[in-house]
Amino acid sequence: MKVIYETERLLLKVFEHVDLDDAKLFWGNDEVMEYCSGATPHEVLPKVIDTYAACYQDKGLSVYAIVKKSSGKVIGAAGFNVETSLEKVELICHFAKDSWGKGYATETTRACLNIAKANGNVRTIYASADTQNTNSLKLVEKLGFEYKGMKWFDDTEQYEPYYEISSG
Repeated sequence: MKVIYETERLLLKVFEHVDLDDAKLFWGNDEVMEYCSGATPHEVLPKVIDTYAACYQDKGLSVYAIVKKSSGKVIGAAGFNVETSLEKVELICHFAKDSWGKGYATETTRACLNIAKANGNVRTIYASADTQNTNSLKLVEKLGFEYKGMKWFDDTEQYEPYYEISSG
């Protein structure tokens, strides 16, 4: 297990195929992914895991598996979608429903901001969420992201509130 960051209750680690069944509880769950274009089909999840592991190997930054220390179970995913460059990356965060409302998203996303800052190449982190996903919108505001306006996103095929924060 390649641990990237540790918080009081959680570990952020590089995704592995052993995480597949746990990933079905968040990425493969319609309710969890309601505001993110729906659940990822279970047969596609191994490719998703491979893509994030390869991104970490190639760029040193990625989306990570979130492990609850007390159980050793992967309860979610958070980190960065990296498109072309590390200068501007997208923060994402998804948790299995039984992990909602426990402060894990705040704990994890703060860790992610620390990871980006330590990377040294990240200049801007952006985040967005469906307008109905009020918990995610509150989270990015609590983290200090600045609202920049509404922006079109091809993956969700809609305009969403768009936020940015400097990693420096």
